[in-house]
Amino acid sequence: MPLFMDVHHKAPEGTKATDVADAHMADVKTQGKYGVQYLRYWFDEKNRKIFCLVDAPNAEAANRVHKEAHGLVADEIYPVTEGF
Repeated sequence: MPLFMDVHHKAPEGTKATDVADAHMADVKTQGKYGVQYLRYWFDEKNRKIFCLVDAPNAEAANRVHKEAHGLVADEIYPVTEGF
């Protein structure tokens, strides 16, 4: 499946690393019904940015998981190729 990197430009005010971890776990619980696998995420707490690496059939499926799991959809989603 294709890989995507999604970007959330501004997490809600006051978001902490534990909140992002909880949102990621909600994604993991929801992802199966959409054929998606959220692989990793990164959180820049100072700038309130979140980045998620996801294996998905398409960007729309990845976004549906976020929407259903916790409502925080990405501002941008990019197709990416993993380098070694």
